[in-house]
Amino acid sequence: MATAVFQRTLDALLPAAAPKRRAVLAGPELPSPDADADILLVPIHPRTGRTWTPEGPTASAYLVPLPLGVWLTLVSPPPYPPVPASGRMPRDELRDDPLPLLPRSPFWADRRTFERTLVRLPAVRSLWLRTILENLDHDTSPDLVQAVTR
Repeated sequence: MATAVFQRTLDALLPAAAPKRRAVLAGPELPSPDADADILLVPIHPRTGRTWTPEGPTASAYLVPLPLGVWLTLVSPPPYPPVPASGRMPRDELRDDPLPLLPRSPFWADRRTFERTLVRLPAVRSLWLRTILENLDHDTSPDLVQAVTR
């Protein structure tokens, strides 16, 4: 399951000549991973935010912390993943859930949230991004925020 999730992305990001590395799921209540594992996919505790750390020969492996829900899905995937239905509902069938509400207007980014996120980016020192940040004063229309977030 982990291979199916991460392999395509790793192939695109890593150079072709890079040495092959072995990634293994590790965590509480799982058997201790082999010593030849280079990368360990480990859970993050949902309340404390601490990353699970292994003991023994794999303690020196590179840890990739995953949110607990993602890690649990990789460790024990659901037996029957939900399949979207196709076609129309039969006339005699009644829906047991309400239809989703449609948005009343297009998505608008919150100006303060956008500005705080922009300031935290390391690329904010680049000229084009700094220009956007300087233009985000209180007189600027929200169209600029919407155009930048597309």
